[in-house]
Amino acid sequence: MKEQEIDTESLENRLSQVGGVEDFWRDNALNLRDMTLAEFLQGLLAQKGLKTADIIKRSGMDRGYVYHIFGGQKANPSRDKVLVLALAMELSPKETQHFLHYAGAGALYVRDHFDSVIWYALEHRLGVTETNLLLDELGLRALSL
Repeated sequence: MKEQEIDTESLENRLSQVGGVEDFWRDNALNLRDMTLAEFLQGLLAQKGLKTADIIKRSGMDRGYVYHIFGGQKANPSRDKVLVLALAMELSPKETQHFLHYAGAGALYVRDHFDSVIWYALEHRLGVTETNLLLDELGLRALSL
């Protein structure tokens, strides 16, 4: 039987049921990835039909800095920068969690006040400015650009 690509949740279920990690690796080889942040972002751009220039405009971030992230010259941007880009790209919370992973940043934790606002903003497709206004209204720090 030919292996097909499956979603992350299905992989998590398989891992919880397998006898050993090596068996999991062997049985799911086509679904395991060693990807750089730049490769992950290029895949997202293609999948969503986005252009880096549009993301820069929506994010309000420095043009050169964003191109360095997408080009692979900046492998570990700050968590705030990742969240700003996620908002600008209109990513889902799940996609944002993957983005944070590849950037080497901490995952969103909805029990945290700040993170719960970001999660809400992602779910409701709020832009960067709208999100920062909401954070301010709630007495929380703004995302730094």
